[in-house]
Amino acid sequence: MHRLIVKEGNDAMRIKVVVAFGGESVEHEISILSAHQVMQAMNPMKYEVIPLYIAKDGRLLYHPLNTELERFENLDKVEREGYEVSLQRRGNRFYMCPNKYSFLRKEISFDMVFPILHGTHGEDGTFQGYLSTLHIPYIGCSVLGGAIGQDKIIMKQILEDSGLPVAPWFYWTLLKPLDDTFFRKAERLGYPLIVKPANLGSSIGVAKVENEVELHRAIIEAYQYDGRVVIEKAIEHVQEINCAVLGDEQTCEASVLEEVLSSKDILSYADKYVCGEGVKGIVSTRRCIPARIDEELALEIQTLAKECFRCLCASGTGRIDFLYNRETKDLYINEINTIPGSLAFYLWEKSNLPFPKLIDRLVQIAKKRYAQEQKRVYSYPVNILRLQGKGK
Repeated sequence: MHRLIVKEGNDAMRIKVVVAFGGESVEHEISILSAHQVMQAMNPMKYEVIPLYIAKDGRLLYHPLNTELERFENLDKVEREGYEVSLQRRGNRFYMCPNKYSFLRKEISFDMVFPILHGTHGEDGTFQGYLSTLHIPYIGCSVLGGAIGQDKIIMKQILEDSGLPVAPWFYWTLLKPLDDTFFRKAERLGYPLIVKPANLGSSIGVAKVENEVELHRAIIEAYQYDGRVVIEKAIEHVQEINCAVLGDEQTCEASVLEEVLSSKDILSYADKYVCGEGVKGIVSTRRCIPARIDEELALEIQTLAKECFRCLCASGTGRIDFLYNRETKDLYINEINTIPGSLAFYLWEKSNLPFPKLIDRLVQIAKKRYAQEQKRVYSYPVNILRLQGKGK
């Protein structure tokens, strides 16, 4: 059994948290922005922040100054100056260790990891699998929760099987031709349609199409990012409502709701992150908090958000996005973001939970899950191969 160690003494009482960000993802820079916000919000009296930058080629790099956002305006310099490391467990202690040819000579002990990774190779459960293999405690979704939440096909299938509302849809893969069967399925849904890669976020590769020609073009574009593509009915007279959820499968709570304001059908990557003032654009999307809806609909959305969070095996904090047709009054779950940009802290602050307190709650949820996991039986102490040898 591996216990989470918090050492005695004044400075040592702080929990040493490795904040992992960057990653092999087209959302690499968004991860850097989110991580910077998280590191700024972590109470220095409670936490010692250890920045772990994951380069675009997958290398794990440490530098004590990587808590400073301005450094990342020159990624080549960050990579040159970073010390290549790996994470290791020895008994019930955890270390960030220099690689053989690294100039970093000292191991750095830590207590848990906080993944702030968006998209592939991070939010999708792969990095969590690395940590789970080493029995290293971490904040946020498990391997399963991350994988389900990132894969829009699996996510929609589970939501449908659970009786939760999703817009009419189907999926297609690169292995199948774009033939008459494909276009007939699209025609049955009815234009306009939304096309999106199965495993991406931040509106990358997403398009709204009005006819077969546009659909064909959008599918080819989406295939650049993923070999599996979701095609779904575009919701008319749409009102986009988002709700954050905090907790785990046993108990969770919903935040106040936000309404995303835009004159466009789809907010692009640039709309979300490049435009606007504020914190480098990451929270600059125009929104109304609380959402301009009646109390009954708000309660329905919050209830559905918690059900969605639980049935998708989520943990920590996530944001569930909804589509509401103002004419027909139909409500649909669009998707879950298991590591939402900025951790959706702006929704929790409007729910009377300040960002530093949100981080405290996330740490406690991670500790609870880790303690439960360490009570499970993963292997037997008996070597059956040795027993077989004695029987000969």
